Amino acid sequence: MLSVRGAGRYATAVALKAGLDAEQIARRLREIDGVLDVQGDGMLVITVDPARVVTGAIGEGAAFGRADVPRMGWDDRPRTWQNPGFVVRYAYARAVWTERWAAEAGVRAGEPRVEAEAEQCFAEHLADLPGRAAQAEREQDPRPFAFCLERLAAAYHDVHERCPALPMGDSKPGAAHASRVTLARAARVALGNGLTMLGETPRERI
Repeated sequence: MLSVRGAGRYATAVALKAGLDAEQIARRLREIDGVLDVQGDGMLVITVDPARVVTGAIGEGAAFGRADVPRMGWDDRPRTWQNPGFVVRYAYARAVWTERWAAEAGVRAGEPRVEAEAEQCFAEHLADLPGRAAQAEREQDPRPFAFCLERLAAAYHDVHERCPALPMGDSKPGAAHASRVTLARAARVALGNGLTMLGETPRERI
């Protein structure tokens, strides 16, 4: 199992547990496109391009992070920032509408550039989701997964507020805006899958 150490950084003890040559595994991993570095002589720390985390989630689509997670629901009200259910549902709705408004404005999704602190935080929590889903299935406890969704949603709200996908005023869209539309798409996929796994139908309006 991989544990997340930051945006694009993972740690695994597979070599130790299986009694395999850690350096041999590290050499093979370094040959994989998108892997930036592999360090360690027992516990391996793998660094990948955070942008690949984003495109990987989008590429997997409905399969991203999917696991047999026990059902759990948040309260529908109050619809305030103090209600984690509202935070998750609103983040999903924001991601959906960001994509829609971007399309109407002629801003197409582009290559993700995970540069700002808010974007890196989002990528970190996005990378954590599949592992937390697997943990919830293994332990038959949805709470670690639900907490991961809450953190991912909060991180996307920060991206939405601090790194807008739509240009302001009369300025023209650029690569940064296209990148942020892609982040919105990844948020929609991940949060939508998460809500579905917990037994909710993702809503565009709340």
